[in-house]
Amino acid sequence: MKVGLFIPCYINAVYPQVGVASYKLLKSFGLDVDYPLDQTCCGQPMANGGFEDDSVKLARRFDRMFESYDYVVGPSASCVAFVRDNYGHLLAGEQHRCATEERIYDICEFVHDVVKPKSLRAHFPHKVSIQNSCHGVRLLHLSAPSELNIPYYNKLKDLLSMVDGIEIFEPERPDECCGFGGMFSVEEHDVSLRMGKDKVMRHIATGAEYIVGADSSCLMHQGGIIAREGLGIKTIHIVEVLASGL
Repeated sequence: MKVGLFIPCYINAVYPQVGVASYKLLKSFGLDVDYPLDQTCCGQPMANGGFEDDSVKLARRFDRMFESYDYVVGPSASCVAFVRDNYGHLLAGEQHRCATEERIYDICEFVHDVVKPKSLRAHFPHKVSIQNSCHGVRLLHLSAPSELNIPYYNKLKDLLSMVDGIEIFEPERPDECCGFGGMFSVEEHDVSLRMGKDKVMRHIATGAEYIVGADSSCLMHQGGIIAREGLGIKTIHIVEVLASGL
């Protein structure tokens, strides 16, 4: 299978190590992985800010760039969810049918559901608390939303359980929002901050050394709170853990 690696703009700019880890992890499974160098934003910030028309050109460019790949894989649940759930109607007037909306996967979803490894070579001797992002839980089904009252599952936890030396925890109210929410954190700053502090404290209560999640945006929000408050915990993207030692 031919995989096109999609690295969202904020990861490319702020957390490039997550992009590197994503490439290393996918290559470790023997996959044919390509990273298109001239990729740009998927268009999510414009659409979320109420300027959906401005995201159409970006969606068109993204779709054409990745149309030749069997799978498009990216380390961001929110960006992947945007492409999957919105490109169909954004590109509805195009001559060709959208090529990427049914081929795009969050990297954890892809590894868990498509690659299905029996083991990993990763070693991470630390205590971690899982950050279940809203997009990951409710749009990509990376774990079971509590409001559905269904048997609990968590794909991030399944993957982390293959890492040597790790201890895994989940906070109280495991799928409650951390308060980032994209534009929400800008428009409702005080509420967002309060939600973020509450979430960080629940992670700390587990005794974990790291908050680990699949969305760098959520980790960035909580990481800012941790830095300002001088709290004794760190954040790390799950791909960095899964690729540790590669």
